[in-house]
Amino acid sequence: MSDLEIRNLRPEEIAIAVDWAAAEGWNPGLSDAACFAIPDAKGFFVGEIHGEPVATVSCVNYDDRFAFLGFYIVRSGFRDRGHGLRMWNAAIAHAGARVIGLDGVVAQQDNYRKSGFQLAHANVRYGGFVAAPSRPPADVVALDTIPLALVEGDDATVFPAPRSAFLRAWIGTSGHVGRALLRDGKLAAWGVIRPCRIGRKIGPLVADDRAAAEAIVQALLESANGGEIFLDVPAVNREAIALVESLGLKPVFETARMYTGPIAPLRTDRVFGVTSFELG
Repeated sequence: MSDLEIRNLRPEEIAIAVDWAAAEGWNPGLSDAACFAIPDAKGFFVGEIHGEPVATVSCVNYDDRFAFLGFYIVRSGFRDRGHGLRMWNAAIAHAGARVIGLDGVVAQQDNYRKSGFQLAHANVRYGGFVAAPSRPPADVVALDTIPLALVEGDDATVFPAPRSAFLRAWIGTSGHVGRALLRDGKLAAWGVIRPCRIGRKIGPLVADDRAAAEAIVQALLESANGGEIFLDVPAVNREAIALVESLGLKPVFETARMYTGPIAPLRTDRVFGVTSFELG
């Protein structure tokens, strides 16, 4: 009989999961914990033994049809005891009948498939040092000057569920910088850069084409004065791969984007950078 007790992480405790993810090499953002609590504060779980946290998992319910699973971590020394399965079952139960997405390490694909997940595509993290551009690109504006409704509508082409409150927090959080490009009054590209434990990450990065994506990247790099950056790129978007390679970035590691069922068709050709591996 397992002595593991599972409970919800309170919003202020989500930093536990984020810290563990950092220790596993996932390099989360400095303000991720506060932002991640926004969509579903009850979607984060901790497993404790005699009050000591030994395992975490999250399953964030975005709406009544879609959830995203992440932070599936069992601390070294407590593995192979069935704790992970109990945490997994708690997360799946929280999702109910919703379709669940996740970004899992490639080595675990077979295990996820046994739970009903099917591979959609690979996501590849690219990283490296990039110099700041000599001048910011023209026609790029601050993302927070764009009506949120426009951003929400554009985000709906690349993400399976509405996430208005999350986007508002992600764009507006101190230290996060967003940029947007308009063409003929329409949103052609937008993205956010945020400070992480190591360097900065750009994500999401959504664009109609490579030229628009590159303009946003250059504007974000200018705001950060260059430095070490990371982008998580869908491997099926060849233009996104070409963009990060042109910046001199190299693959760091790869995940498998998987779902338990059908989702609305997404424009992965417009995804030049995934928001996060933890929440989709």
